[in-house]
Amino acid sequence: MSNSNTILIDGQEVPFEPGETVLAAAKKADVYIPHLCFHPEVTVHGSCKLCTVKINGRCVSSCLTKASSGMAVENSSEEILDLRKQLIELLFAEGNHYCPTCELSGNCQLQALAYEFGITHTRFPLQYPIREMDATHPDIILDRDRCINCSLCRRASAQVDKKDVFSLAGRGPETYLQVHSSDGTLGQSKLTVDDLAANICPVGALFHKKNNYSQRPGQRIYDNQSIGEVGNQRLERVKEGENHG
Repeated sequence: MSNSNTILIDGQEVPFEPGETVLAAAKKADVYIPHLCFHPEVTVHGSCKLCTVKINGRCVSSCLTKASSGMAVENSSEEILDLRKQLIELLFAEGNHYCPTCELSGNCQLQALAYEFGITHTRFPLQYPIREMDATHPDIILDRDRCINCSLCRRASAQVDKKDVFSLAGRGPETYLQVHSSDGTLGQSKLTVDDLAANICPVGALFHKKNNYSQRPGQRIYDNQSIGEVGNQRLERVKEGENHG
């Protein structure tokens, strides 16, 4: 390699800073690695596993793995792509996702990933979980049917908004997003419409009430470009305070 601080991602040289993760280095080099639980303003969680790559024969989460000189990363091998496809299918099977009628259709990262991977159905049995919706807040709806337990809203609320509105409760398939308030509802919480936690959801679990379906087909983020082409566009817009609900 021409630079000691470089890694190879599918044969492409990618520079990195000491201490930087593989995912962070890839993002800076415009090399797309799929992910749903990563955001640059909050700590890494590593829960969605969509950023899994293969390094030296081992499958690892690129958001948690520090880059090191001489590292050879497989990002788009048949094995890795099929693994990611299975993970996306599992997310659809475990929740209640009805894309055609969803307020986030066209702006949803999960939906965009399904298109990217050519997913029209899931090989796993649909679970049809019964989950509680919370519409008590004047501006925000929490639809747990769509929640993928990525923990982005929890981390954003605790680390950026400094309000600690959310946590994950339960275990395994019974895990759900819990609201910290006097009566456990979103309406009695400290969440406000401008909080990062209210705008960071990669799916349609948290969305704004007052501008649903405000974007026509053809105007939404993923209508004309794939999520791989768009890359970090949605994350940067969320960072700037723009809502896509």
